[in-house]
Amino acid sequence: MNELNSLYDLIGGEVNLRALVDRFYDIMDSSPEAKNVRALHAQSLSQSREKLFMFLSGWSGGPSLYIEKYGHPRLRQRHMPFSIGEVERDQWLWCMNKALDESKLLPSVTEHLKTRFTEMADFMRNKGNA
Repeated sequence: MNELNSLYDLIGGEVNLRALVDRFYDIMDSSPEAKNVRALHAQSLSQSREKLFMFLSGWSGGPSLYIEKYGHPRLRQRHMPFSIGEVERDQWLWCMNKALDESKLLPSVTEHLKTRFTEMADFMRNKGNA
């Protein structure tokens, strides 16, 4: 990781971050491998796409769009209404890792994001093992 640039910059800013989020949700929406995690979302993924983009913007060092609109993310609290176990976590990660693998990001940035997203996804679990 380059300490001179934020993760947001290393991703490629708004355009590449939005492309990553869109690809992630396209994969989730079209893959039988993601059926459990897809079922946790509304029929339209437009609001989920926008909220994840806004959150990741600030999380990665870019504009704090999510906080400006919704306040502190409180990720775990906001995900408590949804039953998230190992299956849902693994399906979410499968979609995100596939989107990252298809991106044109530097390998070091991709690996950093995979590690951080794995930590984040595991933190969202709120039900016992499958």
